[in-house]
Amino acid sequence: MKTLVICSGGLDSVSLAHKIAAEHELTGLLSFDYGQRHKKELGFAAACGERLNVPHRIIDIGEIGRSLSGSALTDDLDVPDGHYAEETMRVTVVPNRNAIMLAIAFGVAAAQKADAVATAVHGGDHFIYPDCRPGFIDAFQTMQRHALDGYADITLYAPYVNISKADIVTDGAKHNTPFAETWSCYKGGARHCGRCGTCVERREAFHLAGIDDPTDYEDREYWLEAVRTGSERQNG
Repeated sequence: MKTLVICSGGLDSVSLAHKIAAEHELTGLLSFDYGQRHKKELGFAAACGERLNVPHRIIDIGEIGRSLSGSALTDDLDVPDGHYAEETMRVTVVPNRNAIMLAIAFGVAAAQKADAVATAVHGGDHFIYPDCRPGFIDAFQTMQRHALDGYADITLYAPYVNISKADIVTDGAKHNTPFAETWSCYKGGARHCGRCGTCVERREAFHLAGIDDPTDYEDREYWLEAVRTGSERQNG
């Protein structure tokens, strides 16, 4: 399949890009600037495009992002520390973000005569993010089938939607993903903080996958406390 990958520059989407390059025909990477505080991730997406020798395009949807208020990723709110399994992480939701990005990506893919749009949503996102769940993926595919009826037949490819981030690390290693050249931290500092939900999830994923984590964290051990606390709350 000629596949366009939505690539943020994070571990999941960069691993997906390497997977597509190995297993299909990667036509390009598409990133979005929606005013995210961790905008430095876009540089990692650009580097991925250069590494895989495919075009990388950044689409500016900053005005849309400014209208999606109430998220710690776009507003002047603190990004909470802790595990994704905690209710406090809901402040990192950007309403309808994936639906907006996917709709644009399908338009680009149709114009470029691509066969598929690939997204790296995964099982670990289901608790917090409704537009990362299998039901959303299935419904969006149906919607796009109607939207492009008679013009294009494009598949929404989400190979990670039912697996964990640890599984993604394993798959990424299989396809020689340079994990150190990816960015996850929502705080967007000079180094990964090691304490926000994405850092904790990243650190835990490498541990569960049994693969060395090359990431430079400000706090390399906090994830142990966060995972323990999250597990205790889930279990009542």
